[in-house]
Amino acid sequence: MTTLPTDMTAIDIVGKGGPEVLQPVTVPVPRAGAGEVLIKVEAAGVNRPDVMQRLGLYPAPKGHSEIPGLEVAGTVAEAGEGVSRFKPGDRVMALVNGGGYAQFCVADESCCLPVPDGIGMVEAAAIPEGFFTVWHNVFERGGLKSGEWFLMHGGTSGIGVVAIQLAHAFGAKVITTVGSDEKCAACVKLGATRAINYNSEDFAEVVKEVTGKRGVDVILDIVGGDYVERNIRSLAEDGRLVYIAFQKGSKVAIDLMRVMLKRLTLTGSTLRIRSNEVKAGIAQALEQKVLPLVADGRVRVVVDATYSLAEAAQAHARMDESHVGKIVLTL
Repeated sequence: MTTLPTDMTAIDIVGKGGPEVLQPVTVPVPRAGAGEVLIKVEAAGVNRPDVMQRLGLYPAPKGHSEIPGLEVAGTVAEAGEGVSRFKPGDRVMALVNGGGYAQFCVADESCCLPVPDGIGMVEAAAIPEGFFTVWHNVFERGGLKSGEWFLMHGGTSGIGVVAIQLAHAFGAKVITTVGSDEKCAACVKLGATRAINYNSEDFAEVVKEVTGKRGVDVILDIVGGDYVERNIRSLAEDGRLVYIAFQKGSKVAIDLMRVMLKRLTLTGSTLRIRSNEVKAGIAQALEQKVLPLVADGRVRVVVDATYSLAEAAQAHARMDESHVGKIVLTL
């Protein structure tokens, strides 16, 4: 058995504010508890919630690591009591509640997935957060079905590139919004039927035109604010509007009459605070229905850029720039 080191390098949030508050520190290596595995991290995904945590707006759940990072990929270094599926040396990727920006990270076994053959660790680290989020919100909460219309706001975000591809792979027709013509072209390559440059077009008018005034069946929104009323106008009868973020604000006024007349469903979720049992159910669905699509190349893992662990601040700065897909830290 390999002896674990006593200490490791991790990224701490020193205060709150800009990317510069992310600082490498030396901390004790955590140990796997009952039902947990300790992963020797080879790559860790960078996500918008990490940025919110850095700003002091999204603290770690009580009892979980305050080190940022919600998804990792690597090899199992230690298996805790009761762990039955994974053993030391296995290649895994995991959704975690924190602790990803480090050389070692603890994960609940039920929230781990095997890394498919042919998928590298950088790609694997870019899978859990986005794929868990999209599957739960678009397909479980939103109930997207083959043949329906789907609108994704922020099509080149880490969430967006996954949502476009999965919706297309399962037979939906995809419309998306982005901020440039170059990003529009990238989204069409990923499977979008129509990509809208929100700086030059009104998405509600384009949706009306593209769908023959019918509207879309499901919308996944990360914007909120003044998008909400236009989203409601863009939905077809019995449409579903799903929220996972609100970059333009969470408090809005809506026309309830339109909601009632079209029998709309407004819902949303946050993933980090959900129980391991809920996440385990999503993991099982992904392994059965989605990972085969990744393994055979029908769904690509889109990585925009990689940075070393020590360059976490630069990675966060990149999040605020124009990018397509996921940003990943490598170890």
